[in-house]
Amino acid sequence: MTERTLSRARAGDEQAFRELIYPYRGELQLHCYRILGSVQDAEDLIQETLLAAWHGLERFDGRSSLRAWLYRIATNRCLNALRDKGRRSREAEPMVRPPEPTRRSEPIWLEPYPDALLDTVADTSPGPEARYELKEAVSLAFVSALQHMRPRQRVVLVLRDVLGFRAAEVADMLETSEAAVKGALQRARATLEGRFALDERERAPLPRSSHERELVGRFANAVEGGDVDGIVTLLAGDAWLTMPPQPFEYQGHAAIANFLREREALRGRPLRLAPTRANGQPAFGCYLPDAQTGIGRPYGLMVLTLQGDRISAITWFADSSVLPHFGLPRTLRGERR
Repeated sequence: MTERTLSRARAGDEQAFRELIYPYRGELQLHCYRILGSVQDAEDLIQETLLAAWHGLERFDGRSSLRAWLYRIATNRCLNALRDKGRRSREAEPMVRPPEPTRRSEPIWLEPYPDALLDTVADTSPGPEARYELKEAVSLAFVSALQHMRPRQRVVLVLRDVLGFRAAEVADMLETSEAAVKGALQRARATLEGRFALDERERAPLPRSSHERELVGRFANAVEGGDVDGIVTLLAGDAWLTMPPQPFEYQGHAAIANFLREREALRGRPLRLAPTRANGQPAFGCYLPDAQTGIGRPYGLMVLTLQGDRISAITWFADSSVLPHFGLPRTLRGERR
């Protein structure tokens, strides 16, 4: 940022303002997603943030960096959104006769985040106090764990442990004391440790590596072929299948196989898949072929978590409205791959 560009923006030059905020837009949108768990809400909030910054640029006094000032606006907009119960309904449609789950979780609202949007933040360097790398802090497991925290704890953990802001900076953003920030961070870390742990034994294959492509390709072939046994052979023994915001969770080969067979019996035919990526993980847009035309209609999106040479988790999102965020087609034509 140059003083000249800032002066031009303060004088009403929209192009100068865009030059100021462009380097931060992608990471700010990802920040809103982590806090809210929703791609659409993150897009709405980034627009609110930038509008507030445009109208409030005269109040930016330079005591903090422009980046910290923008994060302050975005964070407080997110907190307001979480308090706004009328923002939009979070009720999930009840599932049709789900089999008995391994356990029932607390329902949370969570959507997948397109990898295409991560490309704009891949080179962002977090502060020295950050605990997590980008690939860890965008994973579905991490973002899901955040949604189980109180809003203030959630934002403190992200600002401190993901982005690396100092306690004093976070206290200034939230207009609170450093002691309050440290207390919220301690409670947030305790919650995170109970729900998210990095497995050092068997890391996921490198993204887009031949190892990943081979495993994911075998999974896709099994799904499109209606081969439940083939899917199960690719799973880790303690693999999970979850479906946020539904509370039903299934663990292990037998429970997951039973669930998959029941779902396919209800659908009457296997799904068709379109590959994509979400949260730094391989994913598929899912389509249900029409019985007469064979044209695949949007049915949902699934994200795979890989560990070593196995799939350790399948996360299913039934809301097909997320597919356009991934650049996926409205319908899928042609023969099965």
